[in-house]
Amino acid sequence: MTGFINVNKVKDVSSAREVAVIKRLTKTPCGHMGTLDPMASGVLPIAVGNAARLFDYFSDKHKKYSATFRFGVDSDTLDITGEVKQNSGRVPDFSEINDVLNNFIGEIMQVPPKYSAKNVSGRRGYELARAGVDFELPAKKVKVYSIDLKGQDGADFYFDIECGGGTYIRSLARDIAEVLGTCAVMSSLERTQSGVFTLESSVKTELLDCDNVSKYIIPTESVLSYESLYPDEKSSFKLFNGLSVTCDKPNGLYKIYREGNFYGIAEVAESILKVRTKLC
Repeated sequence: MTGFINVNKVKDVSSAREVAVIKRLTKTPCGHMGTLDPMASGVLPIAVGNAARLFDYFSDKHKKYSATFRFGVDSDTLDITGEVKQNSGRVPDFSEINDVLNNFIGEIMQVPPKYSAKNVSGRRGYELARAGVDFELPAKKVKVYSIDLKGQDGADFYFDIECGGGTYIRSLARDIAEVLGTCAVMSSLERTQSGVFTLESSVKTELLDCDNVSKYIIPTESVLSYESLYPDEKSSFKLFNGLSVTCDKPNGLYKIYREGNFYGIAEVAESILKVRTKLC
């Protein structure tokens, strides 16, 4: 059993819990792509079986979120699950916030939250933060494609955000507020898309059981947009025994098939074709 299940994670459960449900139902090792914090909901692609070998091919995919930022408050976790400090700054008006959003479009440098899974000397950032250890995380380059301010309810402002992998939405709340001379925390988050996986095509694990789970497994080849290669018999013998062959295709990644069946990912570099990742 190999493929992906596009899970709609519910609030207040961990990503690991959702993976455990799929693992129990499929009786197959599983893993998730892009952790969602317990307070967040939405798209959580879960790889079943050897599909987990494809994670590296999805790491930079576009992601879309609907987020709520609460201005005028602060938190050690940058969201409402932490130690929230009320009245930590003013609440800007709608136009003020809208006017600064262009500062956060494109490639930007972003400091991850201390309460995150970032590795610090072999330990997770959230472990050190909970233990009271003082440390700093270096800024990293992330990409934000769009931030649209959609509405307001008092101190809560609603955003639609499209960004690349590795972007922390909590950090965006902090940084937007900082430019305006105040504080803000993330009070809700829903991931509406991760690469080809969308909220509309997702399923909640509560609807799955041993009898129907296989119907929700998406074939690995269908979520990869690479061109397909069907090598001839002579080339197949070499390729599927770990050797490379000459190829007139442009440099890049390809889906490769063996006897009509999806085998894995191959790469062409300088007219040389070699299997890079196999799934069987």
